[in-house]
Amino acid sequence: MLPVVIDTLFRSFCGSEAQAVRFPDNTQPMPELALLVSFPRIEFVVRGHVHDRSLPAEKGLLKEGDALYIPGGKWNLTQWSAPAVLLSILFSKEKLGFSLQSWDGNRFSETDKQSVARLGPRVGSFLLQAMNEIVSNPDDQQTARCVVAGLLSHCQEQLANRTQILTRSGALFEVMKKYIEENASLPLTRENVAKRFHITPNYLSHLFRKSGDTGFSEYLNHVRLERAKLLLKGYELKIKEVASSCGFVDSNYFCRVFRKSTARSPSQYRSQWLSQHPDIKKG
Repeated sequence: MLPVVIDTLFRSFCGSEAQAVRFPDNTQPMPELALLVSFPRIEFVVRGHVHDRSLPAEKGLLKEGDALYIPGGKWNLTQWSAPAVLLSILFSKEKLGFSLQSWDGNRFSETDKQSVARLGPRVGSFLLQAMNEIVSNPDDQQTARCVVAGLLSHCQEQLANRTQILTRSGALFEVMKKYIEENASLPLTRENVAKRFHITPNYLSHLFRKSGDTGFSEYLNHVRLERAKLLLKGYELKIKEVASSCGFVDSNYFCRVFRKSTARSPSQYRSQWLSQHPDIKKG
């Protein structure tokens, strides 16, 4: 699904002047729950429309086909007011991260999430440098659209090369990650996951150190916490129920891990999110 979405966006940016490339205005204080990372990102509205708090209030609407380029060290905060699909691409030094997220008006779902290594010539890096220059001249929309199209083409190439560059261990690592993402609510351990894939626990740890950004336990907690955020946003569940649904046996441990990751308790996270989306009804 992801390659199809990127190809559609690429063709759109190559052949139309209807798409706008927007840039955040971070002169205002960063609100609670805003996302700020050190690497550049692009948010594409694949379907529907969203608002973003990083844009001026009177110009905060992002329409279908629009892109929001967020330089490294800048923040944004998407506000979902109607059904929409959003593609987020993160450009770290070593990897491209893709996240396709949809909102049906009641709850979130993540339809595709993956990452690929950035290999080959530094084309993507130079295109990002060009985008950072355009930030100071946001009215140059024609150039901005061309550079965004170039970045999408770069992403297409990296995704296409992915199957060619995956080693046997790399392929196994990807399959294990997928298994963890689909079964994170189960009582997964390093030992039982290793047993399922007929490898030793030590080799599993080696694969995570070699191929991933985090260890096994850290990755498992990350997957569970992302699911917890979706449940807190979309459902009227007790904190114990959220913890259990995400694979945390001990709700107190869940709260500690959640606070360490987000700097707020699950209840605070839910309250702050709902205060910013007062029209949303939870299931």
